[in-house]
Amino acid sequence: MLVLAFDTATPAVTAALHDGERVLAEATTIDARRHGELLVPTIETVLREAGVSLRDLTAVVAGSGPGPYTGLRVGLVTAQALATSLGVPAYGMCTLDALAYGSGLAEPFLVATDARRKEVFWGHYQDARTRLSGPAVDRPQDLPRELPLVGAGARMYAEVVGASRFLDAPEYPHAGAMAALAAAGLGEPGAHELLESGTHPVLGPPRPIYLRRPDAKVPSAPKKVSA
Repeated sequence: MLVLAFDTATPAVTAALHDGERVLAEATTIDARRHGELLVPTIETVLREAGVSLRDLTAVVAGSGPGPYTGLRVGLVTAQALATSLGVPAYGMCTLDALAYGSGLAEPFLVATDARRKEVFWGHYQDARTRLSGPAVDRPQDLPRELPLVGAGARMYAEVVGASRFLDAPEYPHAGAMAALAAAGLGEPGAHELLESGTHPVLGPPRPIYLRRPDAKVPSAPKKVSA
């Protein structure tokens, strides 16, 4: 097994390789405006550090969001292009799941990432591997108030949600955790059947998770001007 995982659904452009036993290489850059520029060089970096080539890959996994439209599409289109050219499967993983898994927490908590428009994308987790609800998009003041928080999206609104609720965990998803979760999911008994039926708890088709319409819209037809 050699899994390449990457995510571009948040300001973190992150990629990693996992051989089924450990993370071989990982690289992450925080830059919300350069997903398209940074992703391929980041992938090249982890391949070089691990001493492998694209032809060695057995699967490609990309973050499915939710996230801003442009950044999200960069990762998913890259995953599909790589998988097609290499003849290996491509999968999608909820970005919130990757962030939750990277926290390593064994207690109930919320994950929140920035959704812009003064909102957050969020999910409710029983532990690092078990999502109870979500993903959803809401205003930070509408998040459940009794649970601790993980993620930069929530931290942006510390004065609203309460700074005391934040746990010591990564603020952005990191592909090392994402690759480890994907490798574990692919290695579990019955994984192939679950993937074929679309019921795998972690991995699915490499399709974007959109919780609302994109900001950009096709202009409407101009109004007719009467004489």
